[in-house]
Amino acid sequence: MYVILVYDISIEDKGQKRWRKIFKICKQYLNHIQNSVFEGEILESDLFVLKEKLEAEINKEYDSVIVFKSRNEKWLNKDIIGLRIDDPQFI
Repeated sequence: MYVILVYDISIEDKGQKRWRKIFKICKQYLNHIQNSVFEGEILESDLFVLKEKLEAEINKEYDSVIVFKSRNEKWLNKDIIGLRIDDPQFI
């Protein structure tokens, strides 16, 4: 399955520390494309584990994580305006 994951981590209650942990967890499973946005192909079982790890790290009173799912990337139209950060030349 293809997913886009976005998160918003509050600065409240040690938010910077949570943000770093969330970023590292997401980087293990998906491609970082922009600030707090990740995308990529992932197995359903890996997505389950990813969501469990994220749920354990976020503060549910302040933070949010949204996962958009599609069967395949080809069913997703993506328009990029400006700098394309996920371009390999920028790595």
